[in-house]
Amino acid sequence: MAATPPAPKPRIRILIGDTVALGPGKARLLEAIEQTGSIAAAARAMSMSYGRAWQLVRAMNGDFVSPLVQREAGGRGGGGAVVTDLGHDALTRYREIERSAGAAVETEVSEFSELLKVPSE
Repeated sequence: MAATPPAPKPRIRILIGDTVALGPGKARLLEAIEQTGSIAAAARAMSMSYGRAWQLVRAMNGDFVSPLVQREAGGRGGGGAVVTDLGHDALTRYREIERSAGAAVETEVSEFSELLKVPSE
């Protein structure tokens, strides 16, 4: 029996000019940092290099009025990272924008999906 293909959905990116301040990947990274307490562990969980994760964190921190992620000083067990209150607020608002935008274009996306090929197994 063939599996039902995933329904198409729009992806939201919040831009500052041509720069993505927050989009799906950065949002997932924030969530992974929140879950793991570490940029390195978040990167591993996302199959992303540590360097790339740091690049994204630095970009996010530079795009907002204050940092979304703060490093914690290392000790015997090493350092870590925390998502700041602003980071939580930005992530919550971003997820709400995604939900609202998806609901607003649900009919159009459904109609658009009729134009797409169903992937074969």
